[in-house]
Amino acid sequence: MADPLERYYRILNGKERARYMSLQATRSDFRPEQKEDDLWSTHEREIRETLGRPQSREEEKGVSGMEARNLLDLKSELAHRMLGHCYICEWKCGVDRTGGRKGRCGVLDARISSEFLHYGEEPPLIPSHTIFFSGCNFKCAFCQNYDISTNPSGGSCISPERLAEIIARRFDATAGSGTQARSTSNRVKAANVNWVGGDPTPNLAYIVDVLRHLRTNIPQIWNSNMYMTERSMDLLDGIVDVYLTDFKYGNDFCAERLSGVKEYGRIVTRNHERAARNSELIVRHLVLPSHVDCCSIPVMDWLAEHLPNALVNVMDQYRPMHRAFEHDDVCRDLKREEYLEVKNHAEDLGLHLVD
Repeated sequence: MADPLERYYRILNGKERARYMSLQATRSDFRPEQKEDDLWSTHEREIRETLGRPQSREEEKGVSGMEARNLLDLKSELAHRMLGHCYICEWKCGVDRTGGRKGRCGVLDARISSEFLHYGEEPPLIPSHTIFFSGCNFKCAFCQNYDISTNPSGGSCISPERLAEIIARRFDATAGSGTQARSTSNRVKAANVNWVGGDPTPNLAYIVDVLRHLRTNIPQIWNSNMYMTERSMDLLDGIVDVYLTDFKYGNDFCAERLSGVKEYGRIVTRNHERAARNSELIVRHLVLPSHVDCCSIPVMDWLAEHLPNALVNVMDQYRPMHRAFEHDDVCRDLKREEYLEVKNHAEDLGLHLVD
């Protein structure tokens, strides 16, 4: 089979641009005073034309002129409109987050818990410049990052311009000049930007604004539970190079009981199929104790039927944390034989597994 991350590697090798850079280089004819529905119509037309047009690095032309607007500007305008009656994730709270009202996620201003080069991700992604946001639209009983996900007011506010500078420096290991260049020449270069949390979804508008200020050819990784609306997926189209997803459950009952979300299967399978059509995809599945038959096996079966070319990571890192001890089924460590049953099933299905 073809390499599931072929395009990602081409970006790393300088043979293609990260997708967001093509949007920066494409003029948009929208006007900020347009109604939201009209902006979406413009977006649908322009993104279809842009993504359907082959474009090499040499052929891309930047948008010139102080008044010129590009497709990332249009996505930013739409993302901020969505915040005004929030429908970014599938809770569709409808609150005006720009006016200080909190929805299910509790996120107002984007707050960053930490950002650093991460070596614990999948081998093709390391070292990954992970940017951890505070807050999440899930309430997972067993969350291993619960100190981040349950505290949306934690962390620090960093301006989009400043974060773009930080990303550029992490990517350019020899940034600076003179003494500074000599002192940074041995730094490790980031392979990608990894938007994570909590979950990045509530911070979509902020992330788009960061990319408007970034001029670095670095792949964008969307590390998410994938519980976002179709409109949010529309905005991510043309931005994300690799989706790094959590596919947690094989049924709605377990999803609602352990993560507090409704209609999990319909929403997450829809978004996985959309992600695979538009970008490259790595699917993570954390095997939960006592959930092999109800969740893990059905997830592997669904992936084999619908996304056989995706890269899949069957994970055995489960440890009971946070509120896991409130649930008899997940209050213990994962047994080795449970993990092997799932992994062997995935191999029998012919899934492309992370080494």
